[in-house]
Amino acid sequence: MGRVDGKIALVTGAAQGLGAATAIMLAREGAKVALTDINLAGAQEQAEAINAEIAGAAIAFEQDVADEKSWQRVLDDIKQQFGGLNILVNNAGIGSVASVEDETFEKWQQVHAVDLDSVFLGCKYSIPLMSESGGGSIVNISSISGIIAGHNLAAYNSAKAAVRHLSKSVALHCARARNKIRSNSIHPVFIDTPILDGMAGNNDRAAALEKLGRQIPIGHIGQPDDVAYAVLYLASDESKFVTGTEIRVDGGISAM
Repeated sequence: MGRVDGKIALVTGAAQGLGAATAIMLAREGAKVALTDINLAGAQEQAEAINAEIAGAAIAFEQDVADEKSWQRVLDDIKQQFGGLNILVNNAGIGSVASVEDETFEKWQQVHAVDLDSVFLGCKYSIPLMSESGGGSIVNISSISGIIAGHNLAAYNSAKAAVRHLSKSVALHCARARNKIRSNSIHPVFIDTPILDGMAGNNDRAAALEKLGRQIPIGHIGQPDDVAYAVLYLASDESKFVTGTEIRVDGGISAM
């Protein structure tokens, strides 16, 4: 018996990085997993790899998480193919390195559309299906940047902080509705995923990641499974009394 045996999950931004690691872990622990991404080929590749290991465990869909109709279509498809939904992992996101003066309004809007609006849409349209399916767990991937601000992360700080508070609002709404749905957020620090490639610039990637690791009390950056295990806990019934809170996967940086 897996830790999420028999559950149905949707993981956004699942073509690579945290989304791919989370989808693989949930499937290995017994869930049926729908992987979505604007990069359909990448999501299909991840789903095929899962199915090669666990036949019939995964399906892939193209999805623009900032588009309302895309959410409605994907959830209809999941209902038709898997029969319901118990776990929603709002993972898709983008970053931007710029101060409040340097950030463009266009980029500000894009970051908030992908990082925040997508979470609103995911929760709004998934809750009815999850309720029909007997309840479940919403896990929103925020960031330690949603708790600790940086001088050059104006848009990202704003969007990820809003995800944290939205997760709490959703948790209280669901508790009041008695629909057996929980909502929590996860706040990773630097994790070794492709999103860090931009931070290396033209420099050596390994040296750049080592430099980032020196900012963290534990002495190194995290791995995708460090976050995936936190998702697994919140997605499972082990956390049935946990809602409206957050898990910081940050190597101790928020304790400083």
